[in-house]
Amino acid sequence: MVPQIIMIVALFAIMYFMLIRPQKKKDDEIRKMRDNLKVGDDILTIGGIYGKIVRIKDDRLTIQVGADRTRIEVAKWAVNNIEKASEGKGGKDAEEKKVTPKNMKKLGEKAEAEVEEAVAEVAQDAQE
Repeated sequence: MVPQIIMIVALFAIMYFMLIRPQKKKDDEIRKMRDNLKVGDDILTIGGIYGKIVRIKDDRLTIQVGADRTRIEVAKWAVNNIEKASEGKGGKDAEEKKVTPKNMKKLGEKAEAEVEEAVAEVAQDAQE
């Protein structure tokens, strides 16, 4: 009788650690991802629609899709994945993208360097 009870308890423990616990971890990660959505994030819905978040209101999102900027309202739980998180204000990349007289020279030098690297890669590929 006692060995049978031990086997049943061991079976439940194995099921907990193999099935239930990993699923709870995955659910927590998805919940955190959905709670951290911000305006400007590029997302993928569970229906396969790619869009950019333009407004967040409680448990609903308004996303902008397509070239004609159609807006669609979806539930927050319908977000499957964040494709590209939006850059926060004051980030280093945001400063580099903003063209001002102070950073125009830096941007020009970086662009020239990138073009030169690309040309060198193409020339190297052509030689091979």
